[in-house]
Amino acid sequence: MKMNIKKRRKWLLGGGLLLLTATPSFALFGIGDIVFDPTSYASLVSQLTTIESQYNMLKNNIEHFSIKQQWQTTLTALKSVNVANMFGETGGMTIAFTSNSTSASSTAWKTATTPMSSNVTAFLQGQPLGSAHMSQLAMVEMSDSISPDCIIAVGAYRAARTQNAAANTSLTANQLDGTSTTNSEVQQLNLLNAAEAQKMSEMQNQGAMQACLASQMAVTNMERRNAAAIDLNTAAFVQQQRATNDTSAANESNTWQTYLP
Repeated sequence: MKMNIKKRRKWLLGGGLLLLTATPSFALFGIGDIVFDPTSYASLVSQLTTIESQYNMLKNNIEHFSIKQQWQTTLTALKSVNVANMFGETGGMTIAFTSNSTSASSTAWKTATTPMSSNVTAFLQGQPLGSAHMSQLAMVEMSDSISPDCIIAVGAYRAARTQNAAANTSLTANQLDGTSTTNSEVQQLNLLNAAEAQKMSEMQNQGAMQACLASQMAVTNMERRNAAAIDLNTAAFVQQQRATNDTSAANESNTWQTYLP
């Protein structure tokens, strides 16, 4: 009898220890082999929540915008160029301003400007570098080089703008498309890349225009600088001549041959 009591105590003690170390699960509907594990259930719910979040994110990425017209902008059209040509003085200038033609711009510039006569060559041969006349010659030569190039830049920009009009219109239409045809994530990224490429092309074309403006400003500044230098040189020469040739009444018999007004 005592042995049975001891065995029962051992079994009860072992069963208690087993219950203390078991996972939090319990039988369902009184059936011992079907158990419910709350820890596993919580992990499964967490995984399903993550999957649902990822699904919603992917769905939003491929879902298209239904209203895009609020972003639509208009490309400003360039004004048509039609240079007046009453007596042929601007022959070819209209073509030069609207096309990328080197020959047209060069010919139009020569027709519209005053040429230097053959006598200028003989006159300037004896002039030192840096003199007023040589500086004027340098300014004319620079202008004759830069101005036709600027006309070419303007014509090339206008021609390129016309040629790119169809591509710009197509890109705008695709960007503002509200259907699912062009609204996947990859398609939208491709449209962004195309827009950046067009922007780079526009910036490069405008860069040529800005270089032209800088060149023209250099010639203009050269003209103003030379005019200021000539005025200063004249003032200094007059002062020096007046100091050398006395103009007082007592010296009226002297003739001032080098007078500058």
